[in-house]
Amino acid sequence: MPDPIQNGDDTMRVSVLSEALPYIQRFSGRRIVIKYGGAAMAHAALREAVFRDLALLACVGVQPVVVHGGGPEINQWLKKLEIPAEFRDGLRVTDADTMDVVEMVLVGRVNKQIVNGLNQLGACAVGLSGSDGCLVEARPWGEGSHGLVGDVARMNPDVLEPLLARGYIPVISSVAATPDGTAHNINADTVAGELAAALDAEKLILLTDTPGILKDKDDPDSLIRKLRLSEARQLIQEGVVAGGMTPKTECCIRALAQGVAAAHIIDGRVPHALLLEVFTDAGIGTMVVGRS
Repeated sequence: MPDPIQNGDDTMRVSVLSEALPYIQRFSGRRIVIKYGGAAMAHAALREAVFRDLALLACVGVQPVVVHGGGPEINQWLKKLEIPAEFRDGLRVTDADTMDVVEMVLVGRVNKQIVNGLNQLGACAVGLSGSDGCLVEARPWGEGSHGLVGDVARMNPDVLEPLLARGYIPVISSVAATPDGTAHNINADTVAGELAAALDAEKLILLTDTPGILKDKDDPDSLIRKLRLSEARQLIQEGVVAGGMTPKTECCIRALAQGVAAAHIIDGRVPHALLLEVFTDAGIGTMVVGRS
């Protein structure tokens, strides 16, 4: 008889695969929109883990769609080019010179780095911006007080349908144009949430640098694992959800209100956080649902 101690690691791997089976069956053929950013984008080992997770999701029949940001690299290039970086109300003030850098970094560099990373693992990824195929129609954010900062006016996901049907992973940068052709910089969380609704996605997943929604922002052990839509709204009103977590939670709320089944805020600093959230019973972050 094989030594159970010697085979402990193999037994654990098989047990994990067995636990994942019902989730693989449930989500095969379903769409999951993932907002990719933060530490998961900045560190090589975490990037590799995310790419492997995405490749595996596609391999078992899930249809992942990636929306990415790239703020830290934008800051690096602005510094190199001696263009001042200014933030107001948590948003990057984007003049014409800054917008040129945003497009160069998000569309020309970060997007292709993600595509190449996925392709090297045998996945088939295609890079797009919000302007491609009129995927995202932008409108100025607020009254244009932040320059070329945009919001989503309309989504047109038709360009993604043939890609998803053929097993490609769309990788989308959050740059889009207004009807007059002016490029705008849109918050990637916002684009991901609106796209999830437009695609009738099963899930919206936001990779962040926090464990999820916390009852006490200073206590990582106070993680709230599951919230109803009404409870999420209440936590914002009570100030439990505040600061940078507010727009992420509002993004989840809006996606759910438009028909997305579940939204997740998870810790991208944990290797393979995507698989842990999608394919295990316990999950890893906060799941917000419309009901139950």
